[in-house]
Amino acid sequence: MEETTHHGIRTPLMSRDEKDEDNTDNNLPSSSKSQTSEINQAHDEENSPVKQVALTVPTTDDPSLPVLTFRMWVLGTLSCVLLSFLNQFFWYRTEPLSITAISAQIAVVPLGQLMAAKITDRVFFKGTRCEFTLNPGPFNVKEHVLITIFANSGAGSVYAIHIVTVVKAFYKKNITFFVSFIVIITTQVLGFGWAGIFRRYLVEPAAMWWPANLVQVSLFRALHEKEERSKGGVTRTQFFLIAFTCSFAYYVFPGYLFEMLTSLSWICWIFPKSILAQQLGSGLYGLGIGAFGLDWSTISSYLGSPLASPWFATANVAAGFVFVMYVLTPLCYWFNVYKAKTFPIFSDDLFTATGQEYNISAIIDSNFHLDLAAYDREGPLYLSTFFAVTYGVGFAALTATIVHVALFHGREIWEQSMASFQEKTMDIHTRHMRKYNQVPEWWFVCILLVNIALTIFACEYYKDQLQLPWWGVLLACGIAITFTLPIGIITAITNQSPGLNIITEYIIGYIYPGYPVANMCFKVYGYISMTQAITFLQDFKLGHYMKIPPRTMFMAQVVGTIIACITYLGTAWWLLETITDICDSTASDSVWTCPSDHVFYDASVIWGLIGPRRIFGNLGTYEAVNWFFLVGAIAPILVWLAAKAFPQQEWIRLINMPVLIGATGMMPPATAVNYTTWVLVGFLSGFVVYRYKPDLWQRYNYVLSGSLDAGLAFMGVLLYFCLGLENISINWWGNDLDGCPLASCPTAKGVSVEGCPVFT
Repeated sequence: MEETTHHGIRTPLMSRDEKDEDNTDNNLPSSSKSQTSEINQAHDEENSPVKQVALTVPTTDDPSLPVLTFRMWVLGTLSCVLLSFLNQFFWYRTEPLSITAISAQIAVVPLGQLMAAKITDRVFFKGTRCEFTLNPGPFNVKEHVLITIFANSGAGSVYAIHIVTVVKAFYKKNITFFVSFIVIITTQVLGFGWAGIFRRYLVEPAAMWWPANLVQVSLFRALHEKEERSKGGVTRTQFFLIAFTCSFAYYVFPGYLFEMLTSLSWICWIFPKSILAQQLGSGLYGLGIGAFGLDWSTISSYLGSPLASPWFATANVAAGFVFVMYVLTPLCYWFNVYKAKTFPIFSDDLFTATGQEYNISAIIDSNFHLDLAAYDREGPLYLSTFFAVTYGVGFAALTATIVHVALFHGREIWEQSMASFQEKTMDIHTRHMRKYNQVPEWWFVCILLVNIALTIFACEYYKDQLQLPWWGVLLACGIAITFTLPIGIITAITNQSPGLNIITEYIIGYIYPGYPVANMCFKVYGYISMTQAITFLQDFKLGHYMKIPPRTMFMAQVVGTIIACITYLGTAWWLLETITDICDSTASDSVWTCPSDHVFYDASVIWGLIGPRRIFGNLGTYEAVNWFFLVGAIAPILVWLAAKAFPQQEWIRLINMPVLIGATGMMPPATAVNYTTWVLVGFLSGFVVYRYKPDLWQRYNYVLSGSLDAGLAFMGVLLYFCLGLENISINWWGNDLDGCPLASCPTAKGVSVEGCPVFT
């Protein structure tokens, strides 16, 4: 994050009524008032040594602010449930939308202020130990932070839902609701154990500064300042309401009346009978040259909001996308690498050697295991050109991340991680937090042990559904705990978080091939429990910056995670049971194609059912793709050498190879139009407006992002309940999503695919 993002931010005004002075937090020891006074007097001399943090995070604390209030529970629970429902609801759609916690962070402010103004301030059971009030005073920033922590629980996807969807919708096998719930709750909560063990090294030290949190801290301070409307201007709240209304009203067009706005592939309109032109121009099934979308879900579906991405990161993503999409993929396709012309140029389907869709059910025996005889009859599995390239790029991104961090951040990581073990690293924020009662470490250990025991029980007792043996659970936990600290240090310092999904798939695929559900479960327990730990640690640091009592923070995270798990699974189960042919990508008029689950299913076939040895190993077609590991390791070395050779050229150090190489990591299911439009909007926001209208950008940029998310989400749900449930649709050319029917056709001679011409 660039420093200028935080210029001009003032300390928030936290005035309170006199009646609230005695309403202190239960977690605050009696001696804290004198400690607070001493700390506040010294804060100027003891600010964070990290400049970005010093510019952004307030150094004062008011421990008398009420935190566990009635409105916090109501708005926090409501935010968590709504975001969980909406994110899972949109996750199955062709253009999924990920609604971030920023939407809730902004939207709850007027609601909190309304509750503070209208709810009675009567004190119930006055004079007893049970004394409480529904309205302890003005809506304050600490309540707001806890509500946002609840919202964060519902903002990210629950990765284990993929297992349920793939088993039920793709493999057509049975998995019960109870087993599904055990898998989901254990994978989400298991990360608490790792987070609790490592929080003293990744949260308290000033060196671990978690740059991603500064966006939300900046927004908290902006929303809790006393803001006066300038002449001819609008406040942030007014701007949010205006933008929300416009987004809500507009989405009726790309969401129902004119769905082609999702991807306007104009080259296809000019050449309606040319396979080559449609391969080049299709935004959904081709390279997307010239394609663009006028739909916010197209822009923010997979990469998040471009308004929240600094131009430096956007430029690296753009360079990586252009290289992979417009250089590497066309070269592989038109030189017919791995029989590329036999298959579509862009597809996440799995194929036979003749270009037909692979019949996965034909190679599964009655025990949900690979039937080797049937696999020999069906023949080897093939991937589309782009799908094969993306796996290679994934290999390269993994090694590039390790080498890049070692070269460019190695000394910094070593020094700061060593400093994190020393008491002298305690900055003003850690001194403030020492006033509050800490969360005992045995709480986290108990959560960890109970979750591991429950996971082993589920995998052994329901082995017919989950397939993963007990030793697989322990091995996955070993991988997670091994990588949590180093990846946590990398993320806390560099804001880069290397993924473990490829490593986990590779390991279990070689050790235990032929069991697709076991592969999925191992990946989820080994990869997502570590990712969840990083998420929890990031939230801990947000609470650390905003001076939220640790035990209160812990409670909000646990309750929010449980609520989110129940809501996510309930929503997914409802959709899977009520929508006919959900996740069927062959249904051209369906918006419920489950693109992310389709890729997850493909991975379970490649890494789990068939196994990496038969795909990327010595028995496989794509053995040479492993060379990408070496390419990824070499690429950062070249940049590092160039930076050393030309130190005056500062732009060289801005080349971030892990970001550049891994730019297309979301493709598929993301498509070309998602990237082209995302880059365009990111350029306008992060470069044009940020450079030439910095005050306007700082005032409204994040507010606009949240309002666009929220407006689209509410209209999308409204359209579904009013029209989708009754299957009321409009059939006309404007609702042809892409208008490029030939983009998915092969161009090899003699290959016959339904709906495509045969080349002779």
